Amino acid sequence: QLSLFRITVKRPFSTSHSSVDSKEMKKFQLLAHKWWDEEGEYAALHSMNDIRVPFIRDTLLSMSNNYHLGNPLSGIKILDVGCGGGLLSEPLGRLGASVTGIDPVEDNIRTADQHKSFDPVLAKRIQYKSSSLEEIVEESMETFDVIVASEVVEHVADLEMFIKCCSQVLKPEGSLFITTINKTQLSYVLGIVVAEKIMGILPEGTHEWEKFVPPEELERLLESNGFSVKTVNGMLYNPLSGSWSWMESTSLNYAVHAVKSEARAWSHTTDTPPETDIQQRSATAGTAG
Repeated sequence: QLSLFRITVKRPFSTSHSSVDSKEMKKFQLLAHKWWDEEGEYAALHSMNDIRVPFIRDTLLSMSNNYHLGNPLSGIKILDVGCGGGLLSEPLGRLGASVTGIDPVEDNIRTADQHKSFDPVLAKRIQYKSSSLEEIVEESMETFDVIVASEVVEHVADLEMFIKCCSQVLKPEGSLFITTINKTQLSYVLGIVVAEKIMGILPEGTHEWEKFVPPEELERLLESNGFSVKTVNGMLYNPLSGSWSWMESTSLNYAVHAVKSEARAWSHTTDTPPETDIQQRSATAGTAG
């Protein structure tokens, strides 16, 4: 979901204590009542479900031996980070998953709660919480099988910390799904000038190009924080038909699937204890170009 986090790229050490950006929160606060208007500001996110939901479902099914007819994601615990009004949480819940949706904007959570209450099945399967990701880390260590952060990382205040928190709340071998926008000239022209300023597909000011994340940058941060990147797919939105499709090029939008590496077996013969190694890797992750 579009949410309220913001990026800082290539800083040697993080000075931020939160991935949430108050400026981003205000932006989305104003639109909190609009989430379920399929013709409104979030129309593109509604239609993105046509490709992002099957991508998540089919990837998870290809990794599992258990298949529940009708409820293919039954037994899977999913954290939807920056869930907004629940646009992605609900279809994942309908597939049988147990979904926790978090978002720092309370009005978003109110909208999501109200909407799920119309469906007794979803009311049981989905719980929403007004919270940032780092606020739930302590109570949720290695709790989730899957994390979904769709249209979120281009809003976070500290991307590396965000990814570290994802790793902490994921079980070993858990899956992380991200969709976001590349930082290219094309994404500036189409994603901001055309989509926001000319066609009004998104409210003006939704995105800041400086905070878009190139896939190479995202992959590097994921790999240096204990993830193995499995898939990077380009995505294309057609504003005329209002539909999304997959494409080879990642020059605009793209989707990533990464898997958290198993806990490492540290050898007693190594000169580098795990803590030092982690510090070194995280310092390198912050400074690499």
